[in-house]
Amino acid sequence: MKRALAIDVGGTKIYSAIVNVNGEIISDVEKTPTPKNYEDIISTFKSIISKHENEVDVIAFSTCGAVNNENTRILGSTGNIAGQYPATNFLELSKKPVFLENDANCAAWAEYKIGASKDCRHSIMLTLGTGVGGGIIVDGKLLKGKNGAAGEMHFKLRTDKHRKCTCGAWDCFEIYCSGTGLKLTAAEMSQNPKITTYDVIGGVELKDELMMKIFNRWQDDILAGIIGLANIFDPDVVVLSGSMAQFVDTHYLTKMVNEEIVTTPTRVVKAEAGNYSGMIGAALLAFDKYGV
Repeated sequence: MKRALAIDVGGTKIYSAIVNVNGEIISDVEKTPTPKNYEDIISTFKSIISKHENEVDVIAFSTCGAVNNENTRILGSTGNIAGQYPATNFLELSKKPVFLENDANCAAWAEYKIGASKDCRHSIMLTLGTGVGGGIIVDGKLLKGKNGAAGEMHFKLRTDKHRKCTCGAWDCFEIYCSGTGLKLTAAEMSQNPKITTYDVIGGVELKDELMMKIFNRWQDDILAGIIGLANIFDPDVVVLSGSMAQFVDTHYLTKMVNEEIVTTPTRVVKAEAGNYSGMIGAALLAFDKYGV
């Protein structure tokens, strides 16, 4: 059975493991902090690859940052990793075929192949973490756009320049619907700049009235974004993943989305492919790309 060495590159951690064609992780998952220095990042890649290269058929990277349509390079700065990282020549890292894709796209593909959107040829995945990632599948194919940068969740929820997003624009979906967004909403509504997301979630569990209002405001911002996305893409399902997705009421979102959209009914569900969906998706995409 064919195998891929899958490497998931984030701003703080690098995971690696061997994945088979069924999307199963068949080795220990190795974890290392992402070096701050670009040269050390490349050295880490080479060390991981040299250790496992002879055991696999392809090297598959899941990475922060938009990736070109040829799956060979990163298109621009990712903001949370060494500045030179997008210039990496990934193809030179191994004698085996090397594949590269955006981490949210990889996770969306894993959900489509083995997870919550399995066999749903039209799906959207939103990763709710510190920021918001997105992956869109249309007719069984990743939506990449003309150069590979499609699926970024930076459309506007407001137009009054209320909150500046990490991308530099104002009032993007991400700055309201991420964990960061929840914290900012909580600070505004409680007038307490030191409040945390943990305070909000803990307060909701205790039925604290203010914390419940804050949480509901945040969840309704997510709802507004999903309604817009569903009206544009008419998906079978919207999958929510990431650290903040566990707190969202998908039954409520499904009900409210279907009351408001003008397209056909859809579902909002939580991801099922697991914490290593980026690696799994990268491996499965690499197998498809190279036919190995």
